[in-house]
Amino acid sequence: MVVDLRAPMDGWISPLAEVPDDAFAGGLLGPGLAIDPLADTVCAPAAGEVLAVHAAGHAVTLRLAPGLDVLLHFGLETVRLGGEGFAPLVAVGQQVAAGDPLLRVDLGAVAGRAKSLVMPIILIEAEGWQWQPAGAQGLVAKGDMLGRITGAGAAESGADADGEALSLTLRVPLAHGLHARPSARLAACARAFDARVQVEKGEASAAITSPSAMLRLGVGHGDTIRLLARGAQAQEALDTLSEMIAGGMGEFLAVADKVEPAAIAPAAASAPQPGDRLSGVMAATGMAVGHVWRPRRAEPELAAISQGEAAERALLDEALAGLRAALTAQSEAGTPQQKAILGAHLALLEDEELVGEAYAAIAAGASAAMGWRKVLWAQAEALRQLPDPRFAERAGDLLDLELRLQWQLCGEEPEAPLPPHGAILVAEDLMPSEVAALDLSRVVGLATARGGPTSHVAIIAASRGLPALVALGEGLMLVGEGTPLVLDADGGALEIAPEAHRLVSVRAMIEARAARRAAAMERAHEEGRTSDGTRIEVFANLGKLSEAAPAVAGGAEGCGLLRTEFLFLDRQSAPDEDEQTAQYAAIADALEGRPLVIRLLDIGGDKPAPYLPIAPEENPAMGLRGLRVGLARPDVLATQLRAILRAAQGRPIKIMAPMVARVAELRELQGVAAAQAALLGVELPEIGVMVETPAAAVMADALAAQCAFLSIGTNDLTQYALAMDRGNPAVAAGLDGLDPSVLRLIAQTCAGGTRHGKWVGVCGGLASDPLTVPILIGLGVTELSAAPAMVAEIKALVRSVDVADCRSLAARVLEAEGAAQVRALAAEFIGGLA
Repeated sequence: MVVDLRAPMDGWISPLAEVPDDAFAGGLLGPGLAIDPLADTVCAPAAGEVLAVHAAGHAVTLRLAPGLDVLLHFGLETVRLGGEGFAPLVAVGQQVAAGDPLLRVDLGAVAGRAKSLVMPIILIEAEGWQWQPAGAQGLVAKGDMLGRITGAGAAESGADADGEALSLTLRVPLAHGLHARPSARLAACARAFDARVQVEKGEASAAITSPSAMLRLGVGHGDTIRLLARGAQAQEALDTLSEMIAGGMGEFLAVADKVEPAAIAPAAASAPQPGDRLSGVMAATGMAVGHVWRPRRAEPELAAISQGEAAERALLDEALAGLRAALTAQSEAGTPQQKAILGAHLALLEDEELVGEAYAAIAAGASAAMGWRKVLWAQAEALRQLPDPRFAERAGDLLDLELRLQWQLCGEEPEAPLPPHGAILVAEDLMPSEVAALDLSRVVGLATARGGPTSHVAIIAASRGLPALVALGEGLMLVGEGTPLVLDADGGALEIAPEAHRLVSVRAMIEARAARRAAAMERAHEEGRTSDGTRIEVFANLGKLSEAAPAVAGGAEGCGLLRTEFLFLDRQSAPDEDEQTAQYAAIADALEGRPLVIRLLDIGGDKPAPYLPIAPEENPAMGLRGLRVGLARPDVLATQLRAILRAAQGRPIKIMAPMVARVAELRELQGVAAAQAALLGVELPEIGVMVETPAAAVMADALAAQCAFLSIGTNDLTQYALAMDRGNPAVAAGLDGLDPSVLRLIAQTCAGGTRHGKWVGVCGGLASDPLTVPILIGLGVTELSAAPAMVAEIKALVRSVDVADCRSLAARVLEAEGAAQVRALAAEFIGGLA
């Protein structure tokens, strides 16, 4: 078979080696040539199908024949323009003839802002094909012969050798689609069967045992896919894999009719000026004042010359083994978030297709270093061209692995860059390992032009408590080194070179906060009591055993909310009774006799578990979640209750029911708990209700008549009261727990508890907000369960207020028109405290 490649536009042809970009010039993405354009329209160099149109509009991929894909990439570093100056003229799936226009370029808008206008034309998939250029360089006109591609085309897969295929069609309910982690799990599962399984999405397909091929497939939330299985265990493989996918694999999100892609931050037209504000997306909460720091990424020296196939394969195998060992060690010492990310990286290193492509590159004459780089860079570029930004975000993981293996190959460790004190790291994008290695005594924040809030970089930044903004746009890259910045992650803004008084003001805010915290820590172990002597207990919210001792050290008087989900999530089966008993008892013992309120399993909605499949729901937040799951799965509820009852013997443990809406639900729970206590021959601990629904707040008096206490979960109560999904970025910015409607529900809950002499607490986000504490006390709350890091400060604030004054403030805010007015009144109140 022969395919002629013709000039896509007028221009000057030059060898790929002369392109001023290492990736293209070194042939790492594949063979080809380049054209310096003399026209504004890029046309198809041959007949084919449009495989991809980059989100930034600067690149188009065509499939010219089976196994033969060509990339036309206009300009260098043009992705930074965010689409400005480019007008794609075709769509994915469209058939084009040679000479058909693919995209139009506004040369005036692009020239001067791109590194170069030269357009590489690359055969990114050409196994079994040979490239024969017609000439080395020279002037060409559109349609002139550039070269010829010859070969037999893609080899037959031999699929029929395993007999007739079994198939099954389903929609994908995973919130982020089949990205790296679920793809790695599916691959591991599929390898256990004597069967070959393919995943089809439209006309494209991939082997399910290859996570990298699955990533290129770009299966997103709500996409329809078809599983095809052949082999002796085809049916068993099909049943198991489809059940895993349909169950959500821990990331279940009901499939809607349409999923809108995340918005892309617009590119800046010019360099930001002093006083400008760049808008971004919060990746990790917090605020910081610092200055721009752009570290230089250390690059190892790559061995470009092969020492022979056997030697290079041995080098690659040794480096892969070393990197696997390093990642495994980091995973064992990391946080749960880091473990999940490193697990996905390890799965990619075990990807037979990925490693096989590197072996093939070595067999073709590449060194281990150059072969690995070629494969990983090509994979990353393929991900970047996918329309779903959540898949494009994962390109950074591949580039991270590529660089880390290169350091393994050269037997060295990269020299860690030394940031100046007070640095805000500014970059186009970052690798997960770079964020994990940052010195937090010097770096105070992160700001990236690209990336997204679901990227692994964002997850690690949040786990390390580092304020971070992403998707700020390419204007960020034009801000000069050392420029002063104010990073307000919560407000989604980066202030460029603010005026001196603004910097002084923000620094004063941060310093005052630090001073208040230091003073609060000195008195952290004093009792929570207002200035007039009213007792207000200040507890901590906990999510695992390791958090208990630090909470006690920080002054916590107990735990007002133990999130038991830590035992149930990120695993393939539920914890048994003995494991739960041991964990609950250990946490109670770590609190050294202080009260422990254990919330029953709050799963479902935004916290699914793969072994507790929940059918797709139109609105999971309104569906089977919280106590409803326990009542629907009495085996799970009974096991947890028995574990709590056993742990409670001789320990001050209480039980709290989540997502209660009716008195009947409370009574049903009490019946189950009483039956389990009778079977064990033990006393039943106090049972309270978590008030998270408007129904529970309205019925607080009736609930208080039947239970021991009420504790308000303000996060869910706010979203239900305002009818705003806190996971929906289109409306989440409008959520504010200080909305008067929410405060009136809290007031009603307190009144219901008081009527029956039952204490009312707050264990939601408002308990950790100093601005809110006087209001909550004024409304009648007598227990606050805050984030452990905030306990000392909340205690200090409690000591500074008088209950009568708090009641006066509460009466005023209940009459306010909105949250902004409430915040102003609360700020004025706190500002007037001695």
